[in-house]
Amino acid sequence: MNKTETLQEFYQHKFNAVPDRLQQDLGHFNVFRLEDCIVNGAVTVKYSRRDFYKVSLVRGHNLYHYADKTIEMNGSALIFCNPQVPYAWESLSGDNNGYFCIFKESFFTGVMRGNIHELPMMAPGGIPSYLLNKEQDKEVSQLFKKMLGEINSDYVLKYDLLRNYLTEIMHYALKMQPSEFVHQHTDAKTRITSVFNELLERQFPIESPGQRFLMRSANDFAKQLSVHVNHLNRAIRDTTGKTTTAHIAERLTTEAKALLKHTDWNISEISYALGFEEPAHFNNFFKKHTQLTPGAFRDV
Repeated sequence: MNKTETLQEFYQHKFNAVPDRLQQDLGHFNVFRLEDCIVNGAVTVKYSRRDFYKVSLVRGHNLYHYADKTIEMNGSALIFCNPQVPYAWESLSGDNNGYFCIFKESFFTGVMRGNIHELPMMAPGGIPSYLLNKEQDKEVSQLFKKMLGEINSDYVLKYDLLRNYLTEIMHYALKMQPSEFVHQHTDAKTRITSVFNELLERQFPIESPGQRFLMRSANDFAKQLSVHVNHLNRAIRDTTGKTTTAHIAERLTTEAKALLKHTDWNISEISYALGFEEPAHFNNFFKKHTQLTPGAFRDV
């Protein structure tokens, strides 16, 4: 399997250009027409993980490879992809069209403090594909068209609207009967990963300077789960392609960005709430993961 594709690599591959301030965005979001993103006539997406979420409305005859399953879809389908599960898309008809949007988890957790990875279509082992009839295709298409109309507008609060449109698509899928494809129950490694994610998210959001993030290491989570730390690390790496430490660091970084942008707490207070003994340790951690100091990020 190929290495995880980053947002930067996605933009470089599709458009030969990377948006400004991509690294500093609190939560990245963008939306596209599928036919505008076909590179050199190719309509095949390579099998790998991505470090971002993707929601697509795809029309045509396609094979969709998701984790260890292959789904054949002929018609319109609403598809949800998450960073934990590798996937690929292969056209069988060559006349595909539709829409898709991409976003980082912090597009929700950094602003709305939602737990998007807990949604059934986003969870490992969940149902990622939903077949649409003509009326359903029309309704979902309208939401994507609204996103396309809004993304380049000058409206100051446009990302709130975009988030609402995306949330409406997710609820639309949740209210549908899932597609006829039967998915097996998740294995032990996936269950461990799911519980780990739940324990991690349970510590957020940080809502006051007196609250503290305490479970900061793989050992902390292993003790809570009553498993050996090596077993936990293997399960999470095998399921997601990333280390336990990387997951914790990413979630800490997301919460740090939210606190820096949306509270008036000083950096020492934020440092303490996130479990750092010294502000200097928080400063070094944040700069390592964002290329900016906390103060510089707050001023952007």
